[in-house]
Amino acid sequence: QVQLVESGGGLVQAGGSLRLSCTASGGTFSRYAMGWFRQAPGKERDFVAGISCSGVTTYYSDSVKGRFTIARDNAKNTVYLQLNSLRPEDTAVYYCAADLRCLSVGWSSRGMDYWGKGTLVTVSS
Repeated sequence: QVQLVESGGGLVQAGGSLRLSCTASGGTFSRYAMGWFRQAPGKERDFVAGISCSGVTTYYSDSVKGRFTIARDNAKNTVYLQLNSLRPEDTAVYYCAADLRCLSVGWSSRGMDYWGKGTLVTVSS
């Protein structure tokens, strides 16, 4: 079993920044692709960013490309999501997820194997 715990969410004004962290335990973190997803009230859970097990390859949704950055530190079993130039439409619960493969195919939420409980990001206008 892999446990994932997110942190770093909060309330920020539009244009501001936050850094989310997700720390894993109970598995071999360096073997897993890691992703960030988000879910706004009344909407589906959407892919935000993903990173391969080695950290070499990253993926972003079009809505966050150029504003968000995903990174990982395998020595610390932690994946990060830097959120810059935040907009009110970025308001959501952000979830960390692990795919037991080194590279997730398609970054579908259904393809992820483990999930954290989420951290709330609220962006005020």
